[in-house]
Amino acid sequence: MMIEFRNIHKAFGDKVILRGVSLTVDKGSVLFVVGISGAGKSVLVKHLVGIIRPDKGRVLLDGEDITDLDEHAMYRVRKRCAMVFQHSTLFDSMSLVENVMLPLRKHRGLQGDECRRTALSYLAKVKMDKLAERYPSDIGDGLRKRVAIARALTMEPDFVIFDEPTTGLDPMAAADVDRLIRNLSDEYGVTSIVVSHDLRSIFTVADRIAMIYQGHIRLDGTPDDFRATRDPVIHQFINGLSEGPLEL
Repeated sequence: MMIEFRNIHKAFGDKVILRGVSLTVDKGSVLFVVGISGAGKSVLVKHLVGIIRPDKGRVLLDGEDITDLDEHAMYRVRKRCAMVFQHSTLFDSMSLVENVMLPLRKHRGLQGDECRRTALSYLAKVKMDKLAERYPSDIGDGLRKRVAIARALTMEPDFVIFDEPTTGLDPMAAADVDRLIRNLSDEYGVTSIVVSHDLRSIFTVADRIAMIYQGHIRLDGTPDDFRATRDPVIHQFINGLSEGPLEL
């Protein structure tokens, strides 16, 4: 199974974001898409689930061109490619287990005890089953993120897109989310695309890293490739330096 972005161009009005980005994502891997704020990281990955459509270029899923699918046809793509947004978007009026039960009822037709047992099994995957009766307001941001991931997993996706999953989290909570993303790949074979600028996460979790800069892929490689590169733009970015050629 593979995702392919081929020569993706995207602009919003006069602001050009992507200028011909090509990228592949292999089964079972954890790919980090990185870059400075506004580089187009989230814009790129949202093409996969049809939230954004390219001005030019194609998006392929296992060789099938999904670029021009209508909303009805895109539904089956979204079942395979779940998205965990930066904000957990849980329903405050529902308990954690009820939040996870919702897509099980709506999309998989589960009801009653079966639905609840299945929801608890997904919460167990993210080590949240013991807090199932709590409400989102009762727990911290990092734990809410875990529940959002459990809810995304209910569709049994092949791919999960994480949009800035550690933004706003304290270091311990961020490290916990990192371990969870790595575990989903290692234990369950989930392919993850992680949009991030968290340098610690990039080098502790990623199998591959793709950096977008000025609308292009600056480097697509392993963490070791990024550490070894002599590219001054990448060197400045990965070392968090305030001075250098990188244009903010």
